[in-house]
Amino acid sequence: MIKVKDLFEVVYGVNLELVHCIQTDKKNGIPFVSRTSKNNGVVAYIEEDYDLIPNPAHTISVAGSGSVLSSFYQEKPYYSGRDLYYLKPKVELSVMQMLYYCMILQANKYRYNYGRQANKTLKNIGIPDVSAIPKAFLEIKTPFYDANMKEQEINLEIHTWRIFSLDQFFTLQKGERLTQPDRIQGDENLPLITASSENNGVADYISLEEFEENKKMFENKITIDMFFNVFYQPNRYFSDDNVHTLIPKNEYKENLNTYTSLFLVGILRKLHYRYAYGRQFRLSRFPYEKIKLPATPEGTPDWDFMEKYIKTLRYSKVI
Repeated sequence: MIKVKDLFEVVYGVNLELVHCIQTDKKNGIPFVSRTSKNNGVVAYIEEDYDLIPNPAHTISVAGSGSVLSSFYQEKPYYSGRDLYYLKPKVELSVMQMLYYCMILQANKYRYNYGRQANKTLKNIGIPDVSAIPKAFLEIKTPFYDANMKEQEINLEIHTWRIFSLDQFFTLQKGERLTQPDRIQGDENLPLITASSENNGVADYISLEEFEENKKMFENKITIDMFFNVFYQPNRYFSDDNVHTLIPKNEYKENLNTYTSLFLVGILRKLHYRYAYGRQFRLSRFPYEKIKLPATPEGTPDWDFMEKYIKTLRYSKVI
Protein backbone atom coordinates (compact mmCIF):
# COMPACT_ATOMS: atom_id res chain seq x y z
CA MET A 1 0.00 0.00 0.00
CA ILE A 2 1.04 3.57 -0.68
CA LYS A 3 -0.54 6.94 0.09
CA VAL A 4 -2.50 9.11 -2.32
CA LYS A 5 0.25 11.76 -2.21
CA ASP A 6 2.82 9.19 -3.37
CA LEU A 7 1.04 8.70 -6.69
CA PHE A 8 -0.90 11.93 -7.19
CA GLU A 9 -0.51 15.65 -6.77
CA VAL A 10 -3.39 16.70 -4.52
CA VAL A 11 -4.59 20.11 -5.71
CA TYR A 12 -7.46 22.32 -4.51
CA GLY A 13 -9.75 23.14 -7.45
CA VAL A 14 -10.63 26.54 -8.90
CA ASN A 15 -13.26 27.16 -6.18
CA LEU A 16 -16.10 28.87 -8.07
CA GLU A 17 -19.65 29.60 -6.94
CA LEU A 18 -22.12 28.28 -9.50
CA VAL A 19 -24.56 31.08 -8.73
CA HIS A 20 -21.99 33.57 -10.04
CA CYS A 21 -21.40 31.65 -13.28
CA ILE A 22 -23.27 31.87 -16.57
CA GLN A 23 -24.87 28.52 -17.29
CA THR A 24 -25.18 27.22 -20.83
CA ASP A 25 -25.71 23.91 -22.62
CA LYS A 26 -23.33 20.97 -22.82
CA LYS A 27 -22.33 21.72 -26.42
CA ASN A 28 -21.18 25.27 -25.69
CA GLY A 29 -20.08 25.02 -22.08
CA ILE A 30 -17.45 23.53 -19.81
CA PRO A 31 -18.42 21.09 -17.02
CA PHE A 32 -18.91 22.44 -13.51
CA VAL A 33 -18.08 19.72 -10.98
CA SER A 34 -19.31 19.96 -7.40
CA ARG A 35 -19.38 17.79 -4.26
CA THR A 36 -22.28 15.64 -5.44
CA SER A 37 -22.22 11.85 -5.74
CA LYS A 38 -24.17 11.78 -9.02
CA ASN A 39 -23.62 12.37 -12.73
CA ASN A 40 -19.81 12.12 -12.52
CA GLY A 41 -19.94 15.16 -10.22
CA VAL A 42 -21.21 17.44 -13.01
CA VAL A 43 -24.08 19.69 -11.90
CA ALA A 44 -24.07 22.17 -14.80
CA TYR A 45 -22.25 23.46 -17.85
CA ILE A 46 -21.02 27.04 -17.75
CA GLU A 47 -19.44 29.54 -20.10
CA GLU A 48 -15.66 29.41 -20.10
CA ASP A 49 -13.77 32.26 -18.42
CA TYR A 50 -10.61 32.70 -20.49
CA ASP A 51 -8.90 34.49 -17.59
CA LEU A 52 -9.39 31.46 -15.35
CA ILE A 53 -7.51 28.21 -15.97
CA PRO A 54 -9.80 25.20 -15.43
CA ASN A 55 -8.83 22.04 -13.64
CA PRO A 56 -6.89 19.85 -16.10
CA ALA A 57 -8.26 16.87 -17.98
CA HIS A 58 -7.22 13.31 -17.07
CA THR A 59 -7.54 13.97 -13.35
CA ILE A 60 -9.73 12.61 -10.56
CA SER A 61 -12.14 15.02 -8.88
CA VAL A 62 -12.63 14.31 -5.17
CA ALA A 63 -15.18 15.90 -2.82
CA GLY A 64 -13.51 17.01 0.41
CA SER A 65 -16.87 17.72 2.06
CA GLY A 66 -20.54 17.43 1.15
CA SER A 67 -20.80 13.96 -0.39
CA VAL A 68 -17.36 13.27 1.02
CA LEU A 69 -14.91 11.30 -1.11
CA SER A 70 -17.15 11.10 -4.17
CA SER A 71 -14.44 10.53 -6.77
CA PHE A 72 -14.78 10.70 -10.54
CA TYR A 73 -12.48 10.51 -13.54
CA GLN A 74 -12.64 13.72 -15.57
CA GLU A 75 -11.59 13.29 -19.19
CA LYS A 76 -11.99 16.97 -20.11
CA PRO A 77 -10.97 20.27 -18.45
CA TYR A 78 -13.57 21.44 -15.91
CA TYR A 79 -14.37 24.07 -13.30
CA SER A 80 -15.20 23.12 -9.73
CA GLY A 81 -16.91 24.45 -6.62
CA ARG A 82 -15.55 24.76 -3.11
CA ASP A 83 -13.97 21.88 -1.21
CA LEU A 84 -13.36 20.04 -4.47
CA TYR A 85 -9.88 18.63 -5.01
CA TYR A 86 -8.33 17.05 -8.05
CA LEU A 87 -5.69 14.34 -8.21
CA LYS A 88 -3.12 14.71 -10.96
CA PRO A 89 -1.04 11.56 -11.53
CA LYS A 90 2.72 11.90 -11.00
CA VAL A 91 3.31 8.98 -13.37
CA GLU A 92 1.58 7.99 -16.59
CA LEU A 93 -1.72 6.27 -15.82
CA SER A 94 -4.28 4.86 -18.25
CA VAL A 95 -7.97 5.69 -18.08
CA MET A 96 -8.70 2.28 -16.57
CA GLN A 97 -6.04 2.79 -13.89
CA MET A 98 -7.58 6.15 -13.04
CA LEU A 99 -11.03 4.56 -12.83
CA TYR A 100 -9.63 1.91 -10.52
CA TYR A 101 -8.37 4.57 -8.12
CA CYS A 102 -11.76 6.31 -8.24
CA MET A 103 -13.28 3.04 -7.06
CA ILE A 104 -10.67 2.63 -4.30
CA LEU A 105 -11.16 6.18 -3.02
CA GLN A 106 -14.94 5.79 -2.89
CA ALA A 107 -14.50 2.57 -0.93
CA ASN A 108 -13.19 4.80 1.89
CA LYS A 109 -16.38 6.92 2.04
CA TYR A 110 -17.60 5.10 5.15
CA ARG A 111 -14.88 6.83 7.18
CA TYR A 112 -16.28 10.27 6.52
CA ASN A 113 -19.46 12.30 6.99
CA TYR A 114 -20.49 15.92 7.38
CA GLY A 115 -18.69 16.08 10.72
CA ARG A 116 -15.50 14.48 9.43
CA GLN A 117 -14.36 15.83 6.11
CA ALA A 118 -11.46 14.72 3.93
CA ASN A 119 -9.81 18.11 3.44
CA LYS A 120 -6.70 17.34 5.50
CA THR A 121 -6.57 13.56 5.31
CA LEU A 122 -7.14 12.97 1.56
CA LYS A 123 -3.44 12.95 0.72
CA ASN A 124 -2.73 10.28 3.34
CA ILE A 125 -5.44 7.76 2.39
CA GLY A 126 -3.94 4.36 1.66
CA ILE A 127 -4.28 3.03 -1.89
CA PRO A 128 -2.75 0.05 -3.74
CA ASP A 129 0.39 0.61 -5.76
CA VAL A 130 -0.06 0.64 -9.54
CA SER A 131 1.51 -2.82 -9.76
CA ALA A 132 -1.26 -4.21 -7.50
CA ILE A 133 -4.16 -3.25 -9.81
CA PRO A 134 -5.88 -6.50 -10.93
CA LYS A 135 -5.05 -7.42 -14.51
CA ALA A 136 -8.67 -8.34 -15.24
CA PHE A 137 -9.77 -4.78 -14.40
CA LEU A 138 -7.20 -3.27 -16.76
CA GLU A 139 -8.26 -5.53 -19.63
CA ILE A 140 -11.68 -3.89 -19.80
CA LYS A 141 -11.67 -1.86 -22.99
CA THR A 142 -12.71 1.81 -23.23
CA PRO A 143 -14.41 3.84 -24.60
CA PHE A 144 -17.60 1.83 -24.69
CA TYR A 145 -19.89 3.83 -26.95
CA ASP A 146 -21.85 2.01 -29.60
CA ALA A 147 -19.71 2.84 -32.64
CA ASN A 148 -22.76 3.42 -34.85
CA MET A 149 -24.51 5.73 -32.38
CA LYS A 150 -21.72 7.75 -30.75
CA GLU A 151 -21.80 10.72 -33.10
CA GLN A 152 -25.57 11.13 -33.06
CA GLU A 153 -27.02 13.96 -31.03
CA ILE A 154 -30.29 12.85 -29.43
CA ASN A 155 -32.47 15.41 -27.71
CA LEU A 156 -34.88 13.91 -25.21
CA GLU A 157 -37.56 16.55 -25.95
CA ILE A 158 -39.47 15.62 -22.81
CA HIS A 159 -42.28 18.06 -23.64
CA THR A 160 -43.41 15.63 -26.39
CA TRP A 161 -43.61 12.58 -24.10
CA ARG A 162 -46.90 11.00 -23.11
CA ILE A 163 -48.22 9.37 -19.93
CA PHE A 164 -48.75 5.61 -19.87
CA SER A 165 -49.96 3.21 -17.19
CA LEU A 166 -47.46 0.57 -16.12
CA ASP A 167 -50.08 -2.16 -16.30
CA GLN A 168 -50.54 -1.36 -19.99
CA PHE A 169 -47.19 -3.04 -20.66
CA PHE A 170 -46.64 -5.37 -17.71
CA THR A 171 -48.13 -7.73 -15.22
CA LEU A 172 -46.49 -7.94 -11.80
CA GLN A 173 -45.27 -11.13 -10.16
CA LYS A 174 -44.25 -11.25 -6.53
CA GLY A 175 -41.18 -13.20 -5.46
CA GLU A 176 -41.15 -16.02 -2.90
CA ARG A 177 -40.05 -16.20 0.70
CA LEU A 178 -36.85 -18.22 0.93
CA THR A 179 -36.03 -20.14 4.08
CA GLN A 180 -32.52 -21.18 5.01
CA PRO A 181 -33.15 -24.92 4.39
CA ASP A 182 -34.09 -24.03 0.79
CA ARG A 183 -30.52 -22.95 0.13
CA ILE A 184 -28.65 -25.94 -1.19
CA GLN A 185 -24.89 -26.05 -0.75
CA GLY A 186 -22.88 -26.52 -3.89
CA ASP A 187 -22.32 -24.45 -6.97
CA GLU A 188 -23.86 -21.21 -5.71
CA ASN A 189 -24.23 -19.02 -8.79
CA LEU A 190 -27.88 -17.98 -8.80
CA PRO A 191 -28.38 -14.31 -7.78
CA LEU A 192 -30.78 -13.78 -4.88
CA ILE A 193 -32.55 -10.43 -5.30
CA THR A 194 -33.83 -8.76 -2.12
CA ALA A 195 -34.99 -5.29 -1.10
CA SER A 196 -31.88 -3.15 -1.48
CA SER A 197 -30.70 0.05 -3.18
CA GLU A 198 -27.23 -1.40 -3.84
CA ASN A 199 -25.45 -4.03 -5.94
CA ASN A 200 -28.33 -4.32 -8.42
CA GLY A 201 -30.42 -5.77 -5.59
CA VAL A 202 -28.22 -8.88 -5.34
CA ALA A 203 -27.85 -9.89 -1.68
CA ASP A 204 -26.27 -13.30 -2.19
CA TYR A 205 -25.58 -16.11 -4.65
CA ILE A 206 -27.36 -19.36 -3.91
CA SER A 207 -28.06 -22.81 -5.32
CA LEU A 208 -31.60 -24.10 -5.67
CA GLU A 209 -30.96 -27.07 -7.93
CA GLU A 210 -33.32 -29.47 -6.14
CA PHE A 211 -36.11 -26.89 -5.96
CA GLU A 212 -36.01 -25.38 -9.46
CA GLU A 213 -39.28 -26.99 -10.58
CA ASN A 214 -41.14 -25.51 -7.61
CA LYS A 215 -39.53 -22.05 -7.48
CA LYS A 216 -40.15 -18.95 -9.57
CA MET A 217 -37.12 -18.15 -11.69
CA PHE A 218 -36.85 -15.08 -13.90
CA GLU A 219 -34.39 -13.76 -16.46
CA ASN A 220 -33.99 -10.58 -18.49
CA LYS A 221 -36.54 -8.69 -16.41
CA ILE A 222 -36.98 -5.49 -14.38
CA THR A 223 -37.32 -5.84 -10.60
CA ILE A 224 -39.00 -3.41 -8.19
CA ASP A 225 -38.70 -3.93 -4.45
CA MET A 226 -40.95 -2.78 -1.61
CA PHE A 227 -39.18 0.62 -1.46
CA PHE A 228 -39.27 1.04 -5.26
CA ASN A 229 -35.60 0.36 -5.85
CA VAL A 230 -35.58 -0.58 -9.54
CA PHE A 231 -33.01 -2.72 -11.37
CA TYR A 232 -32.66 -4.55 -14.66
CA GLN A 233 -31.66 -8.20 -14.20
CA PRO A 234 -29.99 -9.56 -17.35
CA ASN A 235 -29.31 -13.02 -15.92
CA ARG A 236 -31.43 -15.76 -14.41
CA TYR A 237 -32.33 -14.96 -10.80
CA PHE A 238 -34.52 -15.76 -7.80
CA SER A 239 -36.24 -12.98 -5.82
CA ASP A 240 -37.72 -12.97 -2.34
CA ASP A 241 -41.24 -11.86 -1.43
CA ASN A 242 -40.28 -8.19 -1.02
CA VAL A 243 -39.34 -7.96 -4.69
CA HIS A 244 -41.68 -7.81 -7.68
CA THR A 245 -40.83 -8.68 -11.28
CA LEU A 246 -42.32 -6.86 -14.27
CA ILE A 247 -43.53 -9.43 -16.82
CA PRO A 248 -44.06 -7.95 -20.30
CA LYS A 249 -47.44 -8.57 -21.85
CA ASN A 250 -47.34 -10.61 -25.06
CA GLU A 251 -47.80 -7.65 -27.39
CA TYR A 252 -44.79 -5.86 -25.89
CA LYS A 253 -42.32 -8.72 -25.49
CA GLU A 254 -40.49 -7.85 -28.72
CA ASN A 255 -40.13 -4.20 -27.68
CA LEU A 256 -38.57 -4.86 -24.29
CA ASN A 257 -34.94 -5.72 -24.92
CA THR A 258 -31.90 -4.87 -22.80
CA TYR A 259 -31.72 -1.25 -24.02
CA THR A 260 -35.37 -0.35 -23.68
CA SER A 261 -35.47 -2.05 -20.27
CA LEU A 262 -32.57 0.10 -19.07
CA PHE A 263 -34.35 3.20 -20.35
CA LEU A 264 -37.46 2.21 -18.38
CA VAL A 265 -35.37 1.61 -15.24
CA GLY A 266 -34.19 5.22 -15.38
CA ILE A 267 -37.76 6.46 -15.71
CA LEU A 268 -39.16 4.17 -13.01
CA ARG A 269 -36.56 5.28 -10.49
CA LYS A 270 -38.16 8.72 -10.58
CA LEU A 271 -41.04 7.20 -8.61
CA HIS A 272 -38.79 6.10 -5.74
CA TYR A 273 -39.60 9.20 -3.65
CA ARG A 274 -43.19 8.00 -3.18
CA TYR A 275 -42.26 4.96 -1.12
CA ALA A 276 -40.68 4.25 2.28
CA TYR A 277 -41.17 2.00 5.32
CA GLY A 278 -44.53 3.60 6.01
CA ARG A 279 -45.71 3.34 2.40
CA GLN A 280 -44.38 0.30 0.61
CA PHE A 281 -44.87 -0.71 -3.01
CA ARG A 282 -47.22 -3.68 -3.13
CA LEU A 283 -49.30 -5.44 -5.78
CA SER A 284 -52.37 -3.35 -4.92
CA ARG A 285 -50.60 -0.10 -5.91
CA PHE A 286 -49.41 -1.35 -9.29
CA PRO A 287 -52.50 -0.42 -11.37
CA TYR A 288 -52.20 3.22 -10.25
CA GLU A 289 -48.59 3.82 -11.29
CA LYS A 290 -48.02 5.88 -14.40
CA ILE A 291 -44.84 6.90 -16.24
CA LYS A 292 -44.01 9.39 -18.95
CA LEU A 293 -42.29 8.02 -22.06
CA PRO A 294 -41.19 9.15 -25.53
CA ALA A 295 -44.07 8.66 -27.91
CA THR A 296 -44.62 8.34 -31.64
CA PRO A 297 -46.98 10.72 -33.49
CA GLU A 298 -49.58 7.95 -33.22
CA GLY A 299 -49.37 8.09 -29.42
CA THR A 300 -47.62 4.76 -28.83
CA PRO A 301 -44.32 4.37 -26.92
CA ASP A 302 -41.33 5.12 -29.14
CA TRP A 303 -39.29 2.01 -28.35
CA ASP A 304 -36.80 2.70 -31.18
CA PHE A 305 -35.97 6.09 -29.70
CA MET A 306 -35.42 4.58 -26.24
CA GLU A 307 -33.02 1.98 -27.63
CA LYS A 308 -31.08 4.52 -29.68
CA TYR A 309 -30.75 6.85 -26.71
CA ILE A 310 -29.25 4.17 -24.47
CA LYS A 311 -26.79 3.23 -27.22
CA THR A 312 -25.42 6.79 -27.29
CA LEU A 313 -24.50 6.68 -23.59
CA ARG A 314 -20.97 6.04 -22.46
CA TYR A 315 -20.13 2.37 -21.86
CA SER A 316 -23.20 1.25 -23.82
CA LYS A 317 -21.05 -1.11 -25.87
CA VAL A 318 -20.61 -3.46 -22.92
CA ILE A 319 -24.32 -3.70 -22.12
